[in-house]
Amino acid sequence: MKKNVFLNYLLFFSLLLGSLALFSQENKFGTYYNQRLSLFEKLPDTKDEIIFLGNSITDGGEWCELLGNPNAKNRGISGDTTEGVLFRLNEVTRSKPAKVFLLIGINDLSRGVSKDTVYSNICRIADRIKKDSPKTKVYIQSILPVNDSFGLFKNHTNKAADVLWVNAQLKSWCEKEQFQYFELYSRFKNPDSELLNPELTNDGLHLKGDGYLLWAETIKSYLKK
Repeated sequence: MKKNVFLNYLLFFSLLLGSLALFSQENKFGTYYNQRLSLFEKLPDTKDEIIFLGNSITDGGEWCELLGNPNAKNRGISGDTTEGVLFRLNEVTRSKPAKVFLLIGINDLSRGVSKDTVYSNICRIADRIKKDSPKTKVYIQSILPVNDSFGLFKNHTNKAADVLWVNAQLKSWCEKEQFQYFELYSRFKNPDSELLNPELTNDGLHLKGDGYLLWAETIKSYLKK
């Protein structure tokens, strides 16, 4: 009898700890993150998915329409970080997607996460995808340039030097580890500076329509490879 009571207490506390951990996780990543993730987890997996994985910059793209490809799936979450992507990777890899286009890191930098940690976490994401879905082609896209002339998102747009450093490390790592590094940075910067081209943005961080059209044009040929 005492043994059964003990087991019941143990089960109760295990469930309680699990609930508290889940609650803590939801608080950590925020309500929008959990709203989006709960939707992604309910959507059906399909064959040959092309996953666009990242933060608000990815979230804002209508990828299926931009690319004219029904397999293109948006898995961007506004405000997401490398840690948030690592936490939700199981949803991404469970469908064994054909390709994953990853763009992440600027929100980490804006919150004071070191550039070394951002770089290392992006590598961890790529390694996890390859481990859980070996046939998936992983494209690590460079973090886009930022532009501080708009006076908005100041904690993001003052990280231009860190963005350059992370991109350089990622390029080198991809060459060594045989991942595909996708150079977007140079296509999106102002020809005369390292700033995000003001014709492609209205806040120095996010993209307008022409920015998404340029992005789609840049990667379209890789969808068939």
